[in-house]
Amino acid sequence: LVKPEVTGSFKQLLEWADKARRLRVRANADTPQDARVARDFGAEGIGLCRTEHMFFGEERLPVVREMILAKNTAARKAALAKLLPFQKQDFIGIFEAMQGLPVTVRLLDPPLHEFLPATPEDQERVAKQLGVDARTLRETVNSLHEINPMLGHRGCRLGITYPEINEMQAQAICEAACELTRDGVAVIPEIMVPLVGHPQEFHIAKRTIDDVAKRTMAREAVTFAYLVGTMIEVPRAAMVADLIAQEAEFFSFGTNDLTQMTFGFSRDDIGKFLPHYLKENILPADPFMKLDRDGVGALIRLGIQKGRAARKGLKVGICGEHGGEPSSIEFCHQVGMDYVSCSPYRVPVARLAAAQAALREKKKS
Repeated sequence: LVKPEVTGSFKQLLEWADKARRLRVRANADTPQDARVARDFGAEGIGLCRTEHMFFGEERLPVVREMILAKNTAARKAALAKLLPFQKQDFIGIFEAMQGLPVTVRLLDPPLHEFLPATPEDQERVAKQLGVDARTLRETVNSLHEINPMLGHRGCRLGITYPEINEMQAQAICEAACELTRDGVAVIPEIMVPLVGHPQEFHIAKRTIDDVAKRTMAREAVTFAYLVGTMIEVPRAAMVADLIAQEAEFFSFGTNDLTQMTFGFSRDDIGKFLPHYLKENILPADPFMKLDRDGVGALIRLGIQKGRAARKGLKVGICGEHGGEPSSIEFCHQVGMDYVSCSPYRVPVARLAAAQAALREKKKS
């Protein structure tokens, strides 16, 4: 990554924008390098750190596969113990890069089959690498196959089925936070539970996270403040946001999945018919690029209203692709979100768009 240079007239323009805007601007970043780039561009925290991206590293992927292939909880915990140091170092690097600023860490989200080889040739190779029977590996891959994996065994559902995954990730976050706090580094972790659609799903995950945090702080003799919240990406979550907000300390709208589930459009397959929808004026724009205010936006409004009715001052943001698109940012300003989160390289665009939204509102009043 090239170190961004924000200088001269560009820097002056962004400084003016920062004085005018109300919305905070965070970045989606999964590595310390991404976090540093985001900060150089003026990001005020990380709104989405996707922990699954850390699992695909060359040293880590075999251990992740070992965890998936584990026959029992003890074997799964043994594999997760090997992953813990990797995750901890990742979080240390990200927290250091963003010291003094909030970092929202999303727990493991994708279905487990994504970490396993798909072709027979790759399965043979990986089986030899892991020292397991190729047939066993094939059977595991087949057992994890789902008709619609985007609506299947992923997100918070993984943590309910395999709570030890949430335990390991929470421990890595908490140990990193304790170590840096002891060294005088200001750490502000926000732990985010993905794909929640029922308050009980969130309750189970939060209980695990809080238990791990309490034990870790007691063992390390260090205390730090943290939040536990959820990603609102299932339409039902917006409908019952008041119930979820009784325990959730923040909401982040994951508008990529929320758009998929609200429209019933697959983000990967929409290209087959989107040109016709645009030509026939069925849609004014690609809803994955520009936020659909009438449908998806209505759910967002409802979620914010119900959430804040149950928890005064509930922190609310957005972390989908729309967080870097100007008209979508204007909508986020209008509905009273606290921040938008976008790609590190779109942070300047978001800063300007947030200022324009505030100035347009001021002009109307």
